[in-house]
Amino acid sequence: MEDDVDTGFSGGEYDSCSDDGSCSDEQEMEVEQDEPIHVVIEQDKLKLEMDRLAEETKLIIGIPAQLCRVVLHHCRWNKETLTEKYFESESPQHFFKKIGLDYPLDLTYIGKHPPFRKGTCPICFEDSKLTGLSCSHRYCDNCWNSYLSTRFHEFPEPYALCPEPKCKQVVDHDCAFSLLKKDEDKKFYQRVLTNSFVESNKLLKWCPGVNCERVIKLSNTEFQATPVTCVCGYNFCFKCSNEWHEPIDCELLSRWKKKCTDDSETSNWLHANTKDCPKCHVTIEKDGGCNHMTCRSTTCRFEFCWTCLGPWQPHGSGWYSCNRFDDKAAKEARTNQETSRAALQRYLHYYNRFANHQNSLKFENRLMEQIQVKIDQMQAHSFSWIETQFLSKSVEILNKCRRTLMYTYAFAFYLQPNNVTSIFEDNQRDLELATEQLSEVLEREIDASKDDLVVLKQKVQDKCHYVDQRRQVLLKHCAEGLEKNQWVFRDTN
Repeated sequence: MEDDVDTGFSGGEYDSCSDDGSCSDEQEMEVEQDEPIHVVIEQDKLKLEMDRLAEETKLIIGIPAQLCRVVLHHCRWNKETLTEKYFESESPQHFFKKIGLDYPLDLTYIGKHPPFRKGTCPICFEDSKLTGLSCSHRYCDNCWNSYLSTRFHEFPEPYALCPEPKCKQVVDHDCAFSLLKKDEDKKFYQRVLTNSFVESNKLLKWCPGVNCERVIKLSNTEFQATPVTCVCGYNFCFKCSNEWHEPIDCELLSRWKKKCTDDSETSNWLHANTKDCPKCHVTIEKDGGCNHMTCRSTTCRFEFCWTCLGPWQPHGSGWYSCNRFDDKAAKEARTNQETSRAALQRYLHYYNRFANHQNSLKFENRLMEQIQVKIDQMQAHSFSWIETQFLSKSVEILNKCRRTLMYTYAFAFYLQPNNVTSIFEDNQRDLELATEQLSEVLEREIDASKDDLVVLKQKVQDKCHYVDQRRQVLLKHCAEGLEKNQWVFRDTN
């Protein structure tokens, strides 16, 4: 995770410039760093972004913009990488050969196909008007349309090659649009083109918000693990596309999600609540109070003690004295059982608290509906729109604190205890207490009378300020721990 990224929260308002309006060099530098690290691009503007990059590349390397789009795609739309590789090559033909394409023999027809001519189509063998690329291979309209439509549906890559098996002449996207005859095929190809542009560009990412088709453009690859917010309101991590998950990083979050969803915890439950027969190793669950166990397997029927897994016979009538049985294998089995049980209890401790805040977030979506009703009531009693916005803001802060707390439990699950983790747990406890207090005020005191609304507003604003402050303290401590390598993480699957 990047420590220097602006998370969108400020610790307060400061006016550190002098009376004449001038600022120090350091202050001017801070102003420059406040430039947005990402912008939101509507889907219909992606073609303009592609055209801009192609035109800029054209001015540098001097080949047509249509060809620039092709080679930019092969270089993941990195203009600098393309330029470097291009000028390292002996010639444009040599560069195209290195990336597995044929350089067009005739640049006249780039972006458009040559004039039609009469002939027999080599695919369908029908006499028809034939056309093709700058190579000498010609096909009829129907075969071109069928070939390209099938190609783009089966292999959603934006550039196809000439149908001639040994020809590596590329069909650029202007030619593809002119050779595709059906509107639905052209629309599908446009989606393939834009999706490939986004997926192959390290600075672009589709917004994962529900029914959102916008794209986030990052200003610098150094800020990949940073929170970005789309105009649809969804706040997510640019690197992994999950919702913003500070303080846990993308790798640990992936491990945590896998642990919560795969069958590993089912296995843990079995280890914690069942035992294997010491003789045939079949899994047995104890369903009664007696510790005298008999394996139900018809080929085994081994009698043993549930407590120590030793044979039942030496126990005699004093089966409580399991210390009489001192077999090394039984001790090892008992130790493994206790270790597995402790591991499960530890996991459930963190998972239950993680899930609790996750569920609270869902419930607080309903709280926002109640808040909106209260805002409407306040506006009906001569409160201005500005005066009521503290309620909406308070729910936003509450949600941010819930989400932060949720991910701190996933983060804590992987921490090895040390002196620094105790400070982390204290900060976590303070934030959790303050969050619950704010939640209680919003849920129980929101129906205050008109005369009490001024008091309610001050109370909510004070608690919002405090809870957000505690949140910042917790996140700052986590970030400093990462920067100073103070955290030691468990190798827990």
